[in-house]
Amino acid sequence: MGVVRTLVLFVVAAVAEIGGAWLVWQGVREHRGLAWIGAGIAALAAYGFVATLQEDADFGRILAAYGGIFVAGSLGWGMAVDGFRPDRYDLVGASICLLGVAVIMFAPRPG
Repeated sequence: MGVVRTLVLFVVAAVAEIGGAWLVWQGVREHRGLAWIGAGIAALAAYGFVATLQEDADFGRILAAYGGIFVAGSLGWGMAVDGFRPDRYDLVGASICLLGVAVIMFAPRPG
């Protein structure tokens, strides 16, 4: 159950952070206004909270591993929302990041 919970929380965090950043981007760069910016700020705050729900107590480990989720999630968001088409180097890089997530979060540790 720990692995599933960890992955679900990472996905929720990614949607909140990437979605929040996208909303701010839309508000500022696409001139959609303060409501979009405010919604983005709220989503970014939610991301900060979701990270605290992880079972692992080591902040550095959680955020380091989440970085790989963020990389892959950002490419996925771009594909789903903005029509971005990653090239093979994007996909290889994201795969390496996800492998890093698995090593950081799920490698057996002494103690």
